[in-house]
Amino acid sequence: MINQNLLEKYDIPVPRYTSYPTVPFWSENPTTEQWLESLRASLTKDSSWSMYIHIPFCENLCTFCGCNSTITKNHSVEQGYVDSVLKEWVTYLNNVPGLKETPMKQLHLGGGTPTFLSVESLNYLLTNIFSPLTNFDKDCERSIEVDPRFTYVEQLACLREFSFNRVSLGVQDFSEHVQGLINRYQTFEQTKEITDAARKLGFTSVNFDLIYGLPDQTPEIISYTLDKTLELMPDRIALYSFALVPWIKPAHRKFTDEQVPKGADKRKLYEIARERLLAAGYKEIGMDHFSLKDDELALGDKNKTLHRNFMGYTPFKTDALLGLGVSAISESKNCYHQNDKVLANYETKVSKDKIPTFRGHLLDDQDLKYRELILELMTSWEVTLDQDTLDNVSSLLSPLVEDKIIDITDTKITVADDGKAFIRNICMAFDKRMQAKKPVERIFSQSM
Repeated sequence: MINQNLLEKYDIPVPRYTSYPTVPFWSENPTTEQWLESLRASLTKDSSWSMYIHIPFCENLCTFCGCNSTITKNHSVEQGYVDSVLKEWVTYLNNVPGLKETPMKQLHLGGGTPTFLSVESLNYLLTNIFSPLTNFDKDCERSIEVDPRFTYVEQLACLREFSFNRVSLGVQDFSEHVQGLINRYQTFEQTKEITDAARKLGFTSVNFDLIYGLPDQTPEIISYTLDKTLELMPDRIALYSFALVPWIKPAHRKFTDEQVPKGADKRKLYEIARERLLAAGYKEIGMDHFSLKDDELALGDKNKTLHRNFMGYTPFKTDALLGLGVSAISESKNCYHQNDKVLANYETKVSKDKIPTFRGHLLDDQDLKYRELILELMTSWEVTLDQDTLDNVSSLLSPLVEDKIIDITDTKITVADDGKAFIRNICMAFDKRMQAKKPVERIFSQSM
């Protein structure tokens, strides 16, 4: 177990570093044209790109969730939203010709609940996403997030017709008591049915999303969740830390702060899950992912091609990420771009053939430098600095060296095995934007 004194010392509000700079410190907002110029420049004849499509709809509110979602049981909203996404896609095709010719290597549907969409809507959406592409990568990784309570076999069959090969199931916890607190009742049988159906249809990778640190979650409860998970042996597991952010999502207040495990109690839940997964043959990948050793994520880790972006850990890196849909985030070599977060505003903008720009960030040379260093730490647990950079961050790294969280040999930083729990704290030493801003208000969840 991790030293309790270190847990108390380093359990502070820290970014998750799915991007650098992190979203609260985006400041150099690009115009739409600057974003398009950056995207065009990222797509050369030898490059590749990824696509993320955000489907915001959910039939009910899960009170652990921090995603941009629209709660409705009215499925008549599907067609209008799909039309908007496709209109946004056409606008990009008209403004970035390289999209047609450059191979797309990843496509991910996230949410919300992407399987809120009917078979007909999924078929219409995917047909019109794929049809304009003239140089399609036959090995493109195609994945979707699903809620087993609102997913049926016909949807999975439709996705397989479009060669989807990965499916990620939202599970979180198998305890009925914890499920009640987070307003997400989901039986083991529902999860098993979709897992079995996906495998029977030919999906080559099944992921479970689990969360540790949920209200009233105990060692016994997380052990039970691992028991049920290992009955199904998903190919990948994302074991996320519960982020209590009621200032962003007031629904988190449906349970009290006192019910949420903290500090050493919370970390113990992760360690229990980690030990069980390693014993069962999983490999620990990055900060919060595990995979079986023949899964592409483990192979990416072994081959040192592992990457991390807004979609989480991926086996490889592409030169650009294009996000379609309300609130979706895109990334090029030197720019972040986020779509409008309000559904009505998003749909109005795309109806006028506009890119639905909300905000973004143009990375300067310092941003680019520290983004790569943070990414290296997040994916390989080590990084080599030039001497000037080491001198610049040495005062911030010194406590981490003293506490045996990291080791520095010459200019190489290596994260200790017990130090992996503090990877977010380590990355914060390279966060020049946060250091310059010195935020007073709380904007991040606890590191543990």
